[in-house]
Amino acid sequence: MRDEAMRRELIEELDRVLPAGRMITDPAVVSGYVHDEAEWAPYGTPAAVVRPRTAEEVRQVVRTCLRFHTPIVPRGAGTGLSGGANALEHSVIVSTEAMTAIKEIDKRERLAVVEPGVVNDHLRAACAEHGLWYPPDPASAPWSTIGGNVATNAGGLCCVKYGVTRDYVLGLQFVTGTGELVRVGRRTAKGVAGYDLAGLLVGSEGTLGVITEVTVRLRPARQPEHTVAGYFGSIVDAGRAVAAVAEAGLEPSALELIDRHCLAAVDEWKHMGLSTEADVVLLGRTDSAGPAGELEADAILACFEKAGATFAVRSTDQQEADALFDARRLAYPALERLGPVLTEDVCVPKGAVPDMLARIEETALRHDTLIANIAHAGDGNLHPLLITRPGDEAAKKRAQAAFDDIIAAALELGGTVTGEHGVGLLKRDGLAAEAGPAVLALNRAVKDALDPHGIFNPGKVIAGGQE
Repeated sequence: MRDEAMRRELIEELDRVLPAGRMITDPAVVSGYVHDEAEWAPYGTPAAVVRPRTAEEVRQVVRTCLRFHTPIVPRGAGTGLSGGANALEHSVIVSTEAMTAIKEIDKRERLAVVEPGVVNDHLRAACAEHGLWYPPDPASAPWSTIGGNVATNAGGLCCVKYGVTRDYVLGLQFVTGTGELVRVGRRTAKGVAGYDLAGLLVGSEGTLGVITEVTVRLRPARQPEHTVAGYFGSIVDAGRAVAAVAEAGLEPSALELIDRHCLAAVDEWKHMGLSTEADVVLLGRTDSAGPAGELEADAILACFEKAGATFAVRSTDQQEADALFDARRLAYPALERLGPVLTEDVCVPKGAVPDMLARIEETALRHDTLIANIAHAGDGNLHPLLITRPGDEAAKKRAQAAFDDIIAAALELGGTVTGEHGVGLLKRDGLAAEAGPAVLALNRAVKDALDPHGIFNPGKVIAGGQE
């Protein structure tokens, strides 16, 4: 009874401090906010969902939750794959989906100032109108938001050459664990005043504050890309081609892998006719200008052939090339149609890609689990996708064991448990194995310093001392 009474008081107070229409308590609507795309991550029932439209409204929500000792779960578009945005029992979900303003695009300084609810592709389109480009491009770019991309330090197809979200965040505005609205970072090309608090927030998965504004670095619009496609008879051969590209000193603007399971799922869904031609497809792109781009594309092609491609070609049909990359982006939702998908996100040194792919194949056989593979292969970021039939609990247990073995293999090869999806709920044990007790203690100290009352996404990523 006491908990229910406190919940009613919390709802009444939020209703008082927020404008009408910002809060949702209808269970039918709230249910659409309780989890992200991490199929197997647990979630609870929140007390309410709030959809603020200003930074001040976010601050009011945080201050209210502080008074009621209520946990806050920040949420973007809910496209995450680690459970980082999953509701906690009796929490308040703070959805930034209504904070969609692109406040500024400065062509001279090459920066943009945006609210966290701006969709990645919408920002990219707006920048293109000014002859500028925002490089981070996760496969979820048509739906995921900049706030969510910052929270997980999202990467994407072109990060092999251009880096990840952290490389483009100049500054942030956010609400702290004591309810203050602050700015960190800068707008200048250089700046070393104090600790890099903006960089610290990138990848923090909502555990250190609620982001209300992001200032990002932009680049000039890039040159048209040359596409190279290689078809391989085995996933290990494709991995050798990835290593060969790295050893040759080439810097492709994308180097993506799609295996036969993904190709077949996309074909079944979209009828693109890809899975009849190869067991594995490796897609390379270069955006180097002029003759340099031609030479680089030829060099990538040579690497594919040397590694044993059954067929490799430079595409001269832009529509065909775009279709291949569309298939890469469609792979995950296509596989979801087959059953629950447990998504991995390990990253290994580029030279270890062939070995890691071989270990994934061995893991699939050992645990009798269907594992499909897509990868940002050029930077060693692999996404094994473990698929089970709906309701098959025995298969689910086998897949979980395979999931753990893949993490262990990545660490043995000098890799990391997550390249871009984040730790969330699914990778906490993996983080502990990777970081070790001393580094975990440092993480907890940071968490406790920025969130002294432990209200931001408690239990996710790293547990603070107050949680």
